[in-house]
Amino acid sequence: MDLQTLVDAASTRDWDTDPEGTVPIAVVGLGNYARNVSIPAIVAGDYAEVGAVVSGDLEKAERVADEHDAVPLSYEGYAEGESVDAYDAVYVATPNRLHLDQIRTAADHGKHVICEKPLEATTERATAAVDACEDAGVTLMTAYRMQADPVIRALGSFVSRGGIGEPTKAMGEFTFPVLAGSKGPDQWRLDAELAGGGALMDVGVYPLNTTRYLLGADPGAVEAMARASEPFGDRPDDPESHRFADEHVHVLASFPEGVVGEFTASFSGEADSWLELVGSDGRVRVENAFVPGGDRTVRVSTDEGEVELSGIGADETREEFDYFAHCVLTGTPPEPDGHDGLTDVAIVGAIYEAAESGDRVTLTRR
Repeated sequence: MDLQTLVDAASTRDWDTDPEGTVPIAVVGLGNYARNVSIPAIVAGDYAEVGAVVSGDLEKAERVADEHDAVPLSYEGYAEGESVDAYDAVYVATPNRLHLDQIRTAADHGKHVICEKPLEATTERATAAVDACEDAGVTLMTAYRMQADPVIRALGSFVSRGGIGEPTKAMGEFTFPVLAGSKGPDQWRLDAELAGGGALMDVGVYPLNTTRYLLGADPGAVEAMARASEPFGDRPDDPESHRFADEHVHVLASFPEGVVGEFTASFSGEADSWLELVGSDGRVRVENAFVPGGDRTVRVSTDEGEVELSGIGADETREEFDYFAHCVLTGTPPEPDGHDGLTDVAIVGAIYEAAESGDRVTLTRR
């Protein structure tokens, strides 16, 4: 793939076969991200629509449902199968450790699932989520929106066809100042029991998963350092408290063919996100890489020349839901499936083990 072909592909849906119909989705969990990012993306798309909304706050559910001509449900109603005919698929947007129960409910109702990343809080629970959907014969997609971004998909093809020669190094960062908004320390992202970890689990999976996608390979071993200051890593008097969330994590990952990965995730500091892939014959750098709907800039430098891509592509969250709905309508397995999400949870677990032990941890091929 030459540079001009890359430019052309970066604004094209390579998966779209223009099927008929739409997929009504039940949105389970109505936090800020679901209300302000995901639901608008579903509404703006071609193949998905909001069929139901589920919340522990029924007043909120009714308000959001009224806005989108959808059915409001409590978690109890969702679990019991109320208005189950109002939707054909489920989007799980609850805190990480609650994903398994919501996925099992969807599978029991025979509904396809798109679940926010990470798939679950532990490898065991992520495995159970994958098994539940496979046993029920329903689709499970992990919501890695970057894999639906036309720019990232074009870069994946470009790299796999030797656009930068043989990859040698991948680097990335995602810093999200989690306390900078209206929420203080009493939020689920700082509860390691609910979240499964801290910065690594919440934002570190973005450079990790996107690198795996671009390389088409998984790391074989990891090393890591992690630290946390108050209120991330404090140890309060309450023995039931689970606030041991990592604030900063630095990871070294060994990929096949001698490719070295180096990633940083942080819950404090100036907001930033970027990814860079270096090869024997060129490099790719993505600025503002992981912000939803962000003004992303891609710079590609090869022996052929240099190109900068900006102002192209699409809203990757809208693309994510349309891609998922397209898979449901056409019976096509999604590429970021449940096993993809499970792999990341296993890698994250190995990273935490390496950070705690100070040792290099080898990953078992799944």
